[in-house]
Amino acid sequence: MTDFQNKVVWITGASSGIGEALAYVMSAAGATLVLSARRADALARVKNNCNNPAAVLVLSMDLADADTMPEKVATVLQTFGKIDVLVNNGGVSQRSFAKDTQPEVYRNIMEINFFGTIHLSNLVLAHFLERNEGIFVVLSSVTGKVGLPWRTAYTASKHAVEGFFASLRAEIWQSNIRILMVRPASVNTNIARNALTGDGSAFAAADRNIDNGISPEACAAAIMQAIRSGKTDVHPGPAKERLIFFLNRFFPKVVFNIVKKLKP
Repeated sequence: MTDFQNKVVWITGASSGIGEALAYVMSAAGATLVLSARRADALARVKNNCNNPAAVLVLSMDLADADTMPEKVATVLQTFGKIDVLVNNGGVSQRSFAKDTQPEVYRNIMEINFFGTIHLSNLVLAHFLERNEGIFVVLSSVTGKVGLPWRTAYTASKHAVEGFFASLRAEIWQSNIRILMVRPASVNTNIARNALTGDGSAFAAADRNIDNGISPEACAAAIMQAIRSGKTDVHPGPAKERLIFFLNRFFPKVVFNIVKKLKP
């Protein structure tokens, strides 16, 4: 896809960070937007800051509430008649030792990051298959490929998402449906501050690596370029951090010696 004019793009996790930045760059490119997250007030702010607010539908949604998703999909199709791109950006991170993490926290993170994402994607997949057209943009992470400390639940959820979409790609390869996996390294968002601790409370603290990451705008620009060029994978982030993907493939012991020293 090189032209976003009149394309309907649905972005989850659109109230801040990468999702918000994507909303602005896609609106500027002429896309019609559906913005979803739990906070309707924050979504309204993003809508009003878009290039063409009249072409933006605010659709608040909780990824942990799968029962509401069929109605949400129906609302989008009734409003715009189609969905061209689904950006699976919504999710929650974690900062806690495995031994200190309650089972409910694992379930909550998996419910949002994995089950919510794949349930919405399967509902939209039916529409994509009917049209034989569509793009899934899936926000994974470095942790989709590399295990990092204090993120056992988050890493597990991203590994699961990666597995689902890898298998889906093998099922639909003959269709005109594309999947773009996005594995950001450090992006300067509130993902660490909003991460869950072992008891489910917010981490509410800075992460030096995250704070020193690229801007959400730079990440959004990389994603847009990847969509336009037809890529299947993209790894936005600081150049030195992107090396971890190469090192993990050929020198996994080197990567382990790096990540075991990381601090939250």
